[in-house]
Amino acid sequence: MLADTVLRDSGMKILKEKLGLMEAERFVTLILREPFDYTKWRQDFVKKFEDMSVEDVSKLAMQGYTKIQ
Repeated sequence: MLADTVLRDSGMKILKEKLGLMEAERFVTLILREPFDYTKWRQDFVKKFEDMSVEDVSKLAMQGYTKIQ
């Protein structure tokens, strides 16, 4: 298990590499501003897709991907 500081620093490094400094800071601000229960989100996420095949989930993902292109 990573120490909290190492985890935080690694996470920020990844966010900055992928989003850039401004968007990474914006992301952190959004997370802090809104109450977010990851455990509940994960349970809801699993319920939404648990009866779907991998192919069906892949089709949904591709539909969403092509909409943002």
